[in-house]
Amino acid sequence: MNEHQNDQQNPATSQDSAVTVIGLGPMGQAMTRTLLTVGHRVTVWNRTAGRADGVVADGATLAATPGEAVEASDLVILSLTDYQAMYDILGGATASLAGRTLVNLSSDTPDRTREAATWAAGHGAAFLTGGVMAPAPMVGTEAAHVYYSGPYDVMENHRAVLAPLGTPKHLGEDPGLAQMMYQAQLAVFLTSLSALMHATAMLGAAGMKATETMPELLSFADSIGAILRAGEEAPGTALDAGRHPGDLSTVTMMGATSDHIVETSTSLGLDLALPLAVQAHYRRAIENGHGGDNWTRIIDSIREPR
Repeated sequence: MNEHQNDQQNPATSQDSAVTVIGLGPMGQAMTRTLLTVGHRVTVWNRTAGRADGVVADGATLAATPGEAVEASDLVILSLTDYQAMYDILGGATASLAGRTLVNLSSDTPDRTREAATWAAGHGAAFLTGGVMAPAPMVGTEAAHVYYSGPYDVMENHRAVLAPLGTPKHLGEDPGLAQMMYQAQLAVFLTSLSALMHATAMLGAAGMKATETMPELLSFADSIGAILRAGEEAPGTALDAGRHPGDLSTVTMMGATSDHIVETSTSLGLDLALPLAVQAHYRRAIENGHGGDNWTRIIDSIREPR
């Protein structure tokens, strides 16, 4: 039995099994170093070859072509800008894909993810979608986790290799699920970042420096989870049941607050895109007769916009 056959039969149990990483931005480099640290043989390829210098110095092997990179391992991890980059890079190496597993950790839409899974299957490759829920410096730490979707047995077969990157969490067989969860969490994250900068700009207009305001704002951001968990043992239960009890906070109350934020931001000459978007959610709920319901009622107009 040759080395390639042995890895193919025992990819999850061989601590020094071969892994290929294609895409060496900060995330790809972090994953490569993590895999090297736990003892895997890592082959890498990147369109800008110079980006591989650091990880090659750490022990990775630089492939000359995408085809050579794919053929080096049964498990191929992609960390690219988007899914089109996968086609651009692997389009000339499709003959090498049969029997291998592609784990695409790139960001794109769920629909493009599903199309990619079909494309991979058409070339004889297994396909897992992944969403890394950690910045590059946190890859390989206990704080990192990665959502996966696609065939459960494929993920389990490679769990031991993937686990050092971040705790694997399998969401289901639909290849689009991990991408959906990734996008959903980033919707919260990116909106929060914009809100943080808007709040900093508001306070800055009052003469406060970011070094004064940021600790207060971040402390409040840290408490939001606890606030939303209060009063409901399993958060989301009322939402799933279509219940929006207004005993603690109502659409009208929260809508009034959003009005005040718009007014204050206007008086300060700030950009109104974010506060107007938030205000619109509450105004539509009030127009639809739900002013006395809990603020969660705004989900209706998000689900079914005009």
